[in-house]
Amino acid sequence: MKCCKRFCVFYHSTSFDYRFLLYICSCNLLLIENKSMFMRNYLKYLMLFLAMTFSYSVLAQSVQWRDQHKVKRKETIFGIAKEYGVTIPQLLDANPAMKQAGYELKKGDLIFVPYSKEGDFLPDGSVKGKTDKKAATKSTVAQAPVKAVNAIRVGVMLPLHNQDGDGKRMVEYYRGILLALNQLKSEGITTEVHAWNVPKGADIRNTLLEPNASKLDVIFGPLYSEQVKPLADFCRAYDIKLVIPFSISGNDVETNPNIFQVYQTEASLTNKAIASFLERFQKSHHPIFINCKDETSQVGEFTTSLRKQLDLQKIKYNLTSLKSSNADFSKHFDATRPNVVILNSEKSPQLNEVFAKLAQLKKTRPGVAISLFGYNQWFVYQDYNLDQYFKYNTYIPSTYYYNKAADKTKELEAKYTEQYGEPMSRQYIPRMAITGYDQAQFFVRGLKANGKNFKGTAAEVKYRPLQTRYDFVRVGQGGYINDNFQLVHFKTDQTMENLVY
Repeated sequence: MKCCKRFCVFYHSTSFDYRFLLYICSCNLLLIENKSMFMRNYLKYLMLFLAMTFSYSVLAQSVQWRDQHKVKRKETIFGIAKEYGVTIPQLLDANPAMKQAGYELKKGDLIFVPYSKEGDFLPDGSVKGKTDKKAATKSTVAQAPVKAVNAIRVGVMLPLHNQDGDGKRMVEYYRGILLALNQLKSEGITTEVHAWNVPKGADIRNTLLEPNASKLDVIFGPLYSEQVKPLADFCRAYDIKLVIPFSISGNDVETNPNIFQVYQTEASLTNKAIASFLERFQKSHHPIFINCKDETSQVGEFTTSLRKQLDLQKIKYNLTSLKSSNADFSKHFDATRPNVVILNSEKSPQLNEVFAKLAQLKKTRPGVAISLFGYNQWFVYQDYNLDQYFKYNTYIPSTYYYNKAADKTKELEAKYTEQYGEPMSRQYIPRMAITGYDQAQFFVRGLKANGKNFKGTAAEVKYRPLQTRYDFVRVGQGGYINDNFQLVHFKTDQTMENLVY
């Protein structure tokens, strides 16, 4: 059997007289004393030979080997694939034995290295075969830029395609990053950008084989939780800042010092919203909760938790309902001090019903002072309800706010339309392009000023974001989470203020 094992390697690497194999096998078989065992083994070896001959003839017609690699001590499949600029699946396809259960890569093994497939990116960043839109989007959006001295090397690993909602949102986010880098260039801050399309279900470890990946200073991504750990481990190994821009599950940030997690958990945001409510209203306002009969509400945890806190602090509040009569609804409002209204729904139809109820109340009791405490989903409706927000002195707790009337916002939107031939999508809250713009501005400026020592604090960066403030705090000995929180206040004098906490 040792003879046949050695033969298998030789067989794939050179040509020879097949009769030599038969001779070797015959020699081994003649040593077998038992005649029946002889016949069984003879047939087994013969069938093995025929199968190998057929396999080789098929492979010879369809596969071209780029190289043959002899495995060194402590080498891994990941490392070998990276060395030759191929993906792990390509390497496994070239060596079917590696796919078998229990396979272990051992020193001295010979494995075949395939050429990259049509449309794949080669180690120099070029595309094998004709570069067209289909090929280019398969692996990357922007690749192989001109090297610049002292440039901040930016990576983007997100689903950058137009095939579904995730892809379209991320393309807009990526466009915002590019606009930021262009702006930074005008200020003398040079960057390189490398972007890869990493769709849902993709093994991001294949993307990490790209030669430029390990040379980055910061990576924005991924979108999907299952891709976080391998990317985070990679960033830790190569000392790369990892900015996770959107909501994820998992606690990798608690153990990995290279992670900057923008997203804050719902529990954390609920606690901050309650704290801001109590600080703002507990001594001066009378709370009124309106039951909107919304069975699909996503804010029930907030209203329940807020009521518990009010009970603990012995702060009296009233309960009413959209189904209540106007007279019953009215009696819950205090005439001696301002009232603050909280809905147990974030949805537009329920909000509009509340506006109608409050309008009727103001007709019969014009002297009643009313404020609204809402939800960031209300930003989606501000084009229709802005006047109402001002009228009822509305407060919205959030980590972001998009002020479309601001001059800098208008300027960025105009640049986006000019550059990409279409406006930013109005259905995304927060605005995806502005999110990418703000994050690129914040982190590139921070890295330029502080290098590897950048900790993500607002004090380190001289930039005022257009939509989301960033001020990261460290989680134990792990990474960093954005701690920014604010109340967006729509004042009755038709002005606005951001109350930062």
